[in-house]
Amino acid sequence: MASGWWEPVRDYCERAGPGLLAEPLNAVSNAAFVVAAILLLRRGRSPDPVADGYAVLIGVIGLGSALFHTLAVQWAMLADVIPIALFIHAYVFLALRRFLGLSLAVALAGTLAFAVAAALFEPALSFLAGQPLGPASNGSIGYAPASLALFGVGTAAWLRGSRAGAALIGIGVLFLVSLTARTLDATLCPLVPFGTHWLWHLLNAGVLYALVQAARRAGPA
Repeated sequence: MASGWWEPVRDYCERAGPGLLAEPLNAVSNAAFVVAAILLLRRGRSPDPVADGYAVLIGVIGLGSALFHTLAVQWAMLADVIPIALFIHAYVFLALRRFLGLSLAVALAGTLAFAVAAALFEPALSFLAGQPLGPASNGSIGYAPASLALFGVGTAAWLRGSRAGAALIGIGVLFLVSLTARTLDATLCPLVPFGTHWLWHLLNAGVLYALVQAARRAGPA
């Protein structure tokens, strides 16, 4: 089992072999998350400790992803995916509270329902399609529930007359562009030898920055 944690992972176009510098663009582009976190932590006239916590988590996402794209082994992948999963689920809760004004109990229940639905989403679609959709989408299908939640909350907020609704929908569009770059990394590899995964990092850093800014503008529930 111990050796399994050190199994190499070569899921990205840019990595043609082993070595810490085999994915220079994928590794360095994670600096965008750290920059986003630093910009968010520059306090304004109305400090928001909750938003600051999400900003710190964005920085952790960047560091974890950089670790994975340099070491490229199984255990380092956990440093990449766990902070991302924490941010997604924590932001669903925050969005339900700040944008839709739901009570603490209802927001917790909604977040739990999202977690269950997200866990079942890919297996259910793969079962209906009769084949695993994860490899076909380069693993991007796992982020589809987050995209659907973003558009869903954005639409609900917009229907309630909140200006944040339009902002969330716009951020959702940017996220789709980001997700497209992630999905096409393997497909475009013969044409773009360094791949497009690094664009996912740059665009997604913008997505996370905008999400925290939107929550900050909405203020505490």
